[in-house]
Amino acid sequence: MNKESNRAPQESNTREKAMRPTDTWKPASSLPVPNPREGISHRWIRTSVLGQVDNTNVSQKMREGWVPVKATEYPEIDYMSDVGSRFKDNIEYGGLLLCAIPSEQLDQRTKYYNEMAVNQMHAVDNSFLSDQDPRMSKFQENSSRTTYGSRR
Repeated sequence: MNKESNRAPQESNTREKAMRPTDTWKPASSLPVPNPREGISHRWIRTSVLGQVDNTNVSQKMREGWVPVKATEYPEIDYMSDVGSRFKDNIEYGGLLLCAIPSEQLDQRTKYYNEMAVNQMHAVDNSFLSDQDPRMSKFQENSSRTTYGSRR
């Protein structure tokens, strides 16, 4: 019996045919991103650090208006509950809990903190300039004029 008659041709056993087509490889994201929802903003809230629960952070974020999202409301996220999670019906990965807040409320929060930062900068500037001696200013205001042509 001829051994070669039972074998498939070499061309049909190439690696190129066995490999699946791929685009550019990218590493897996460590946290899934939910599909955008109109009027809702999302954020991952820390629930634990190095295995120690962080109740202070969670309660502060809840008081700010962040609400844990239900896993059933986000079917696009492959969800597997963390071992020993306190948030069984919610989406939690590695000590981070997916939460949502109305975008309008988040905009108000952002505006509040931006105004606070501006007020702090004004206070620093006023404090810095209040002890300025007129004989030696901290900032020298230079003014110059440029003229073109001659004035008659």
